[in-house]
Amino acid sequence: MKIKKRGWPLLLLCCISLQAAQAASPAELLAAYSASAGAPADAARGQRLFVTRQGGEWSCASCHHESPIAPGRHASTGKAIDALAPGFNPKRFTDPAKAEKWFRRNCKDVLSRECTAAEKADVLSWLMSLKP
Repeated sequence: MKIKKRGWPLLLLCCISLQAAQAASPAELLAAYSASAGAPADAARGQRLFVTRQGGEWSCASCHHESPIAPGRHASTGKAIDALAPGFNPKRFTDPAKAEKWFRRNCKDVLSRECTAAEKADVLSWLMSLKP
């Protein structure tokens, strides 16, 4: 089967989604994102992305705090948000569908676009480095 040039992005997205869908732990999800990115994650780069405003009025830290080890609060709705770092909330990043949903939604809020696999890997790597 021959795939036209415009079909490659869709095929790549499907492969990334399948890799992420197979993950069952933060480490497995990180491995899938890193593999999709074609490079190892960089926790320092993930921290910078998390705490820096990216041209808009919000950063990830606007709702999750600069150190996301404690509960946060949504910047506009005030809704409570459980701790984001997996070391402080063992349920975080164990459901790939939820992780993808929240990355998609939050990246659009912060970056005005979806995050790349490398950005997801970097942020997740930093979050996983935060230990109790």
